[in-house]
Amino acid sequence: MPIELEFMSKQVAAGRLSRREFLGRAAALGITAASANLLLGQAARAAGPVKGGTLKAGLVGGESTNSLDPATWASQVPYTLGRCWGEQLVEVSPTGEIEYRLAEAYEATPDAKTWRFKIRKDVTFHNGKELTPADVVATFERHGDADSKSAALPFVQDFETIKVDGDSVVITLRAPNADLPYIVSDYHLMIQPNGGKDDPTAGIGTGPYKVVSNEPGVKHIAERHEGYWGSAERGHADQIEIAVINDSTARTAALQSGQIHMINRIEPKVVALISRLPGVVIRNVPGKGHYVFITHCNTAPFDNNDLRLALKYAVDREEMVAKVLAGYGTVGNDTPMIKGYPLFDNDIEQRVFDPDKAKFHYKKSGHSGSVLLRTSDVAFPGAVDAAQLFQMSAAKCGITIDLKREPGDGYWSDVWNKQPFSMSYWTGRPTQDQVYSIAYLSKAEWNDTRFLREDFDKLIFAARGELDNAKRKALYHQAAMMLRDEGGVIVPMFNNYIDATNDKVGGWIDDPNGELMGGHALTKCWLNA
Repeated sequence: MPIELEFMSKQVAAGRLSRREFLGRAAALGITAASANLLLGQAARAAGPVKGGTLKAGLVGGESTNSLDPATWASQVPYTLGRCWGEQLVEVSPTGEIEYRLAEAYEATPDAKTWRFKIRKDVTFHNGKELTPADVVATFERHGDADSKSAALPFVQDFETIKVDGDSVVITLRAPNADLPYIVSDYHLMIQPNGGKDDPTAGIGTGPYKVVSNEPGVKHIAERHEGYWGSAERGHADQIEIAVINDSTARTAALQSGQIHMINRIEPKVVALISRLPGVVIRNVPGKGHYVFITHCNTAPFDNNDLRLALKYAVDREEMVAKVLAGYGTVGNDTPMIKGYPLFDNDIEQRVFDPDKAKFHYKKSGHSGSVLLRTSDVAFPGAVDAAQLFQMSAAKCGITIDLKREPGDGYWSDVWNKQPFSMSYWTGRPTQDQVYSIAYLSKAEWNDTRFLREDFDKLIFAARGELDNAKRKALYHQAAMMLRDEGGVIVPMFNNYIDATNDKVGGWIDDPNGELMGGHALTKCWLNA
């Protein structure tokens, strides 16, 4: 790497040279964009964070019905805001390892049934209360209550006992689970004073920012928590703001004008255009996220598996990846699994667009007339285009799909997980068990396909307790095949996370755990002068 390029990268980190100018000079020297961006990232981290200022984000995925209760978070804005004010016991790093947060150590018995988490002593909540192991126990108790409606219920209900033992929390499971540290990293399990039992919507946590203004569907403001225990690595801005901007064009305009510093969910078809805007940086990160069409397996006419199979064969996945994702993703196979997961099975045959099989199963189903698919701009970037492509490919198979475009405000509360045929997205999870548990077990609050199968549940429970990887992989294979061939989810594509920032944002690190650095961009990034 030329010495002058290294010097220029430090100038960018110091704010004395724009990122665009740097990349232009790097290209003139024959340096690839990937190598140049890598050098920029290294220089930014070496320069260290800049403290101060107000870091602003414009995000899709906010509604007037959003709550600060972590149990309810289902879309991007509450999730990203929650990362700012709340913390779990542990987190998953960009490379997939467990990182300590409110726990500073953990250990397990050899059978992976009893786990001990040592809780930090130097942590205070935003209200001044000291964090104790009892707060952790109370948090798990609240989410594990059968009446909690928490998205984390499928995980926590498997805790047989949760108790305080000195400075630790001891969890005994009903059955062994080698993935427990990943389970307690779930973003719904933010530790709250007394577990949130007194007021789960107070927005009081241990994170780097404390909520000072909460206008669901409009704007959220939080200011730095001066007593934050991890201030050296997070919480660099004095204040963070999230403006809810569900319209893609409006988000881009706000970024370009300098009103905000980062946006999520760039539509792939406009990536090339936006990347040419002065001062704008595209952040493109492959991950485990996937876009889906959802049918309710217990609601007519989708309670007929032949109709579900007809719809699955009627999707032209290659066309959808090319036209909706513009190549920023890969085809799906009607399971939520992709190669990034441990024990992923490469031997499952890829389902393809097959009009003959679609017609066969459609005729066998006995269904006649149209089916109604509900879509919305907020379902995922390009969702309306994807719905129209599905409508056209299904028509080639003799299947009529009527489309209803729903408004963004209310989509996640009134359409998703309520209407029998709709569109949605999943960000993926660190392990297969988490994915299956949160969305496909019979008692999961977020079982949005109403796939209620006791035999499937038994496979997932057996895989949790199986410590032999070969046997565990075989169990996951059975689960994947059952879901692919009999489930209600249609997975046409896995998406990259495509966000954008202006070139004043420092500290960005690609994170495949989710958009905007796995939700941490506002807490880990800073503003260069």
